[in-house]
Amino acid sequence: MARRQTAVIVLAAGAGTRMRSDVPKVLHPIAGRPMIAYVMETLTALAPERIVVVVGPGMEAVAQAVAPHACVVQKRPLGTGHAVMAAERALRGFTGDVVVVYGADPLISPASLRKLIRRRRAAGDPACVVLGFHADDPGSYGRLVVGAGGMLDAIVEAREASSAQRAIRLCNAGAFAADGRRLFRLLRGIGNNNAKGEYYLTDVVVAARRAGHACAFVQGDASEAIGVDSRADLARAEAAMQARLRARAQARGATLIAPETVHLSFDTRLGRDVTVGPNVVFGPGVTVGAGAEIRAFCHIEGARVAARARVGPFARLRPGAVIGAGAHVGNFVEIKNAIVADGAKANHLAYVGDARIGPGANVGAGVITCNYDGFAKHHTEIGAGAFIGSNAVLVAPVSVGEGAYVGAGSAISKDVPAGALALTRAELKEIEGWTRRKRARRQRAAGPKPKG
Repeated sequence: MARRQTAVIVLAAGAGTRMRSDVPKVLHPIAGRPMIAYVMETLTALAPERIVVVVGPGMEAVAQAVAPHACVVQKRPLGTGHAVMAAERALRGFTGDVVVVYGADPLISPASLRKLIRRRRAAGDPACVVLGFHADDPGSYGRLVVGAGGMLDAIVEAREASSAQRAIRLCNAGAFAADGRRLFRLLRGIGNNNAKGEYYLTDVVVAARRAGHACAFVQGDASEAIGVDSRADLARAEAAMQARLRARAQARGATLIAPETVHLSFDTRLGRDVTVGPNVVFGPGVTVGAGAEIRAFCHIEGARVAARARVGPFARLRPGAVIGAGAHVGNFVEIKNAIVADGAKANHLAYVGDARIGPGANVGAGVITCNYDGFAKHHTEIGAGAFIGSNAVLVAPVSVGEGAYVGAGSAISKDVPAGALALTRAELKEIEGWTRRKRARRQRAAGPKPKG
């Protein structure tokens, strides 16, 4: 028997009016990437034969984000049912199962979508199967009205529900699976006689029941039902995603001292026995090796931290930073597009940009690599075992050889040979009695003190 095919329609035409943004709703980021990227990743795991994304006019950026999948345009915003109808031509001749998901529902899981499809193909041949969840406070969610035999009779939007229906706690999570041979015929039979004057996709259940078809539901986790229509929704979805990412990091062997204060990105990779202190922010593109320690209040983005390294507290690693095994990057140190090799240290108040600090080298407090001359960026090379004294300035392009020393307070603009000591301090000059004479002059200029 041939395998039954699956197609997915992704509804992504929402302009995000309530978000008051010029950015299409589905492109707003959660944990460092657009929310629709999570939906597309979930669909990749589902491996459907076809994916069609419904966008609104002028949403070329959304089309680029979901490429290479096909996009169709819903020319007028006449509701979710109308949006699905916009995909009919793209699925002409398709007779498998059609799954409908929302591009602004980033927490939907492959497991729930597979459950929908299995139920659609199970006994009773339901025309559609809806993903539901139980809510303690159903609020504005649509209610699933279940009839005799546990079959789904209707989905009633909250604004259309009676008081008895509003008491129902079984709610609509949004996603559903339908028989592709019946879906569009049923949608052509729905109307827009409702509070918003729109063609609701949810009305397909009533249309199916009137045509004598069975409908069903499966239950998922409430977190999957968090759809984003406002900035407040976006914050809720971010919080739920962060909870997932933290749980994943902990399950893989990382210790988060105060998990609720750690912000992770979708691709953060923390190795076994990594320890993360409170109030650490990981931007996209961060990998931390086994046994490393990230202390409190660090901000890390686009960086690699090797095994047993120590970063922070209050350190900033910018894109291109590579911290070697056992290296130390301390408080108020900023690293940008630079390598801190194995065992090297920059423990206090330094800026290292466009540079390489060799193995075992030490960068003192207040050191700055002057990498920008107003026109271009230049490289600084610090050799293995070199020592850079406090408040030194390395004016790039410049190199300090292996084992060389740079004296505190020096400004180095020429290469320092290996093993050499480089100093650029001005000679100390002492003027005996200067302070006494200065004070006397100021007192004479001020005149006699008034008698009190």
